[in-house]
Amino acid sequence: MYQFIFALIIGFLPASSSFNARPTPASAIQWMSLADARKALETQKKPLLIDLYTDWCGWCKVMDKKTYSNPKVIAYIQEHFYPVKLNAETRETLNWNDKTYRYNTGIKANDFAVFLTYGQLSFPTTVFIPTDGSGPQPVPGYLSPKDLEPIVRYFGDGRFGKQRFEDYQRSFQPEW
Repeated sequence: MYQFIFALIIGFLPASSSFNARPTPASAIQWMSLADARKALETQKKPLLIDLYTDWCGWCKVMDKKTYSNPKVIAYIQEHFYPVKLNAETRETLNWNDKTYRYNTGIKANDFAVFLTYGQLSFPTTVFIPTDGSGPQPVPGYLSPKDLEPIVRYFGDGRFGKQRFEDYQRSFQPEW
């Protein structure tokens, strides 16, 4: 009897769309590696949005589930940024702007994460790298879609470097 029920359940699972659902380009951010983003910058200039996370960070997981899965967030980020998801504790050697970054055993993080956050490691951190050649712009902490919207639009709409964020924020009209 139990074998029959088990077989019935197993036979049903693959047919269930909720178990087979795979994200489609419209329903998930298409995260890039840092190397792929660098190559893409050679053909088209766009700011980078780097999701700096760690495997152990609970708020990073919440941000993935609640913010980076929001359809409006996905659509905007895909259109206006090269999105990069980067584990701050990666042991992979990373290259950026002709400089090599390695895992730092003293701080248990990659030196690229230290560079991106100006030494203020905090997770999650959303880092923007504008196209104007200026340094990384880290925004530490969990951001809900409504908290993220004015920030991504500030960088994505090209206002960074042209208008103070405080001034931009005063006239900002949320859509999400």
